[in-house]
Formats: sequence, structure tokens, C-alpha cells
Amino acid sequence: MTLAPWEYLFTSFSNDNFPDAVYLEMWEWVWWTGLITFSLIIIEALFVFDFFLVLATMIIGLATLVWIRFIRFPPFFAAYETRLAKERYFTKQKFADPDATIRKRGPAQRQRQRRRRR
Repeated sequence: MTLAPWEYLFTSFSNDNFPDAVYLEMWEWVWWTGLITFSLIIIEALFVFDFFLVLATMIIGLATLVWIRFIRFPPFFAAYETRLAKERYFTKQKFADPDATIRKRGPAQRQRQRRRRR
């Protein structure tokens, strides 16, 4: 987090600004499902639809929310966490040796230095 909390309200919600794409995708699914479901309930209440239609809308909407959260996305979360763990492991392994951060001189650079010394 580099910005103040209220500045994130004016930042676009994209993969570039919020890199956890799996969580971003899940929350987008939850957002649109909830918005559509509860908008339909308001419309059905406003225009006095039969109760079985309102009940069907509520059951289908809530079932979809449960499906999104507990069935569709957990495999993606597991794969994402595995990828993050591998990245952390390889980063630790790469920089565990102090010499790994020192840039090595190649043979071409050594020849240039020898020419300069002559």
C-alpha cells in the first residue's frame, strides 16, 4: 500500500492496480451476482410480482453466491497460493547466497580491462 486509504477509492479496479487477479475476479463475480439478484428483488417488490417468483430469485441468487465462493474459486485460490509459495521459495533461494547479488564480470569485460591497462 503506497497510497492513503481514501485515495484507493479513486483508483481504477484493474489487474495493474490490484495484482491479486484471482481475488479480483471472485469479488467481481460476487459483486455482479449480488447486484443483479437484489436489483431483481427490488423490481419484483416494486411491481408486486407473485411471491414464488421473488422466492425463486432469492434462492437462485443466494445459491449462485454460495457456488461462486465455495465451489468455483477455491481451486483457483489453491493454485494461486501454490504459485506464490514457489515464487517466495525461489526468491529466497536465489538471494540466500551473498554472491548472488554481486554482478559477475564476463570474459569480454576482462579483455577490455586488460587492454586499458596496457
